[in-house]
Amino acid sequence: MTGLPCSVVLIALGVVGVIGAVVVATGNQKGESSVAGFVGLVFMLALGVVGVFLFTANWASRRTRILVDHTGLWVENADRRNVIAWQSLAGVGLYWSKMGSHQKVYSLELFPTGPIDRDDPVLWALVRDEEPLHPQLPRLRYRLPFPAPCRQQMVAAVQQHVPHIWLGESERATGHIGAPDVKGHRQRTKGRTP
Repeated sequence: MTGLPCSVVLIALGVVGVIGAVVVATGNQKGESSVAGFVGLVFMLALGVVGVFLFTANWASRRTRILVDHTGLWVENADRRNVIAWQSLAGVGLYWSKMGSHQKVYSLELFPTGPIDRDDPVLWALVRDEEPLHPQLPRLRYRLPFPAPCRQQMVAAVQQHVPHIWLGESERATGHIGAPDVKGHRQRTKGRTP
């Protein structure tokens, strides 16, 4: 809900930076150009670029919903839906890492008991291949990033349904969210990305 408006504000700042750069480049500015002015324009342009990336990511996930019930964790994306059933999991944990000096990024880690479909039309973007928390857990797991304000709700929902497989929280290195294996997914599905 806040990602799209924030990214639009950043894009607007970037547009102001572009306009300022054009004014300076054409020599139509009032007064003398200063180093601080140039630094300000570059900073505004950088904010605009960040805004474009955030807007793209938020727009792509605008119709994604996460639902938790007694069956499992449901992921709904536009007209597609799939569930990660609780009975198919060996463990569920919470990873978090610092983003800047005052923010944290959270993800729910879902470790399956058996093989998973790396190219499921709904779930493939959640699959990660990394070292697990414990040696008895699999490398392949689902990683569901979610906003920091939802942390308590997410933990409470999981613990309500499957407290016996809750693994607790673990701090990870900055940038732990990572990215899905888009290249591998395209190769395995012969370029047909959902």
